[in-house]
Amino acid sequence: VQFVESGGGLVQPGGSLRLSCAASGFTFSNYAMSWYRQAPGKERELVAGITRAGDSTNYSGSVKGRFTISRDNAKKLVYLQMNSLKPEDTAIYYCYCGWGSWGQGTQVTVSS
Repeated sequence: VQFVESGGGLVQPGGSLRLSCAASGFTFSNYAMSWYRQAPGKERELVAGITRAGDSTNYSGSVKGRFTISRDNAKKLVYLQMNSLKPEDTAIYYCYCGWGSWGQGTQVTVSS
């Protein structure tokens, strides 16, 4: 199992970023996928999840209405569109299928 996250960076408050995650080593379409994040000094937390077919999503209360998770099963990709970013969104973001090793994540920094 391998996850390669990308798309992070430095953005001003109110800005947007789109994260991507390339998955390999398992049958991607058979698994729900999730995005997690870990801020400095804090526990890793679940941000968003999407079902195998992409027909249902769920979000943490802190990002609901601002973030959108989606997936492309043909390309084995999962995305996280992040809008109206806040400084408290600063963290390393990871995608995960629920088993196997975590990827290295992608750093998102929201700062003016």
